[in-house]
Amino acid sequence: MATHDDPPRESAFLEAVGVLGPALLGCLASLEAAQRQLHPPAIPKLRELLSPGAQRLREAIDTFRAVAPPDALASVGEQLCRAADQAHDAAQLFCESSAPGQEVARVLRSMHLHCRAQAALYPLRRVLPPVSRYFLEPEFAPPSDAIDPPSADPERVGIFDAHSEPGARGGFCLYVPEWYDEDHAWPLVVALHGGSGHGADFLWTWLREARGRGCLLLAPTSIGPTWSLQAPEIDARALRSMVAWVSERWRVDPERVLLTGLSDGATYSLLCGLRDDMPFTALAPVSGVLHPSNLANGNLRRARGRRIYLVHGALDWMFPVSIARAARDELERAGSDLLYREVEDLSHTYPREENARILRWLDPALGRPPAG
Repeated sequence: MATHDDPPRESAFLEAVGVLGPALLGCLASLEAAQRQLHPPAIPKLRELLSPGAQRLREAIDTFRAVAPPDALASVGEQLCRAADQAHDAAQLFCESSAPGQEVARVLRSMHLHCRAQAALYPLRRVLPPVSRYFLEPEFAPPSDAIDPPSADPERVGIFDAHSEPGARGGFCLYVPEWYDEDHAWPLVVALHGGSGHGADFLWTWLREARGRGCLLLAPTSIGPTWSLQAPEIDARALRSMVAWVSERWRVDPERVLLTGLSDGATYSLLCGLRDDMPFTALAPVSGVLHPSNLANGNLRRARGRRIYLVHGALDWMFPVSIARAARDELERAGSDLLYREVEDLSHTYPREENARILRWLDPALGRPPAG
């Protein structure tokens, strides 16, 4: 980050970055932890845990804005401040009390802003080593002073947004690890958001693991407000097209194409993924249900021998765990190759720690950093 600006000015700016960066990363980590523990009775306690970090970030933002950046680092400063503002707004939204009817909407908006903060921060991994490490699991992190090396083909790696405009439905986001090459076929994770969600947000639920372990990551957005559970072919047609498009442009391993999802995305991953005409070789639904249509459309017959990693929380308030146990029993009777995970402290939210387990289950080679 060396520049030719006035050294005292550069020094003051870097010192301010050294204050804002840890406050921002700490707030993002706290938001992620709060989302993992999200359960209606726990919200007051989670607010208490988030509030100090939000205050530290507010103070760090104010300090940062008071320092004029060197000309060569102005764009870095703007990007860092944008990410910090969104993270602070996310924490503030979560922490502020609201009327009972508005609480869920505020938390969902907070989660959206948390994702937008990560999207704003991610480009800075090229110049700020702590940012690069934040977007990796600890065991996959590089040395403390390392930044991303330039890609041999920068136009074919990174994040691609195939939505026509922000918030548009029916498109997708794609992540290709920056060290992608054509020497071997890559696993593809297709991750489906929950009801009213969006692929541009759900991408961040999986990016850290995809980046370190070496997976292409496709995060589609449903055509309607949620997945077409009543008319499965609507979104199935789009998913087939998306996977085909990715496979034509990058080297996808057809034996390692995972379909996973949360809530409605989990329900749809079974409803769609067990069809004969879909490219998925393994399914990992999280906090969903076995839709009744599966009992009539032949999906249970097709489930024989299919690899399925079924995750559900014992505290799930939307789909009680008894529903998941019934789905487990149906899939086992159907002869699926089922791994059932019931998580004791999980409510109706995403258990990020399952990603590593799911990838190791998909392919044991994904349990360790790729060679080189």
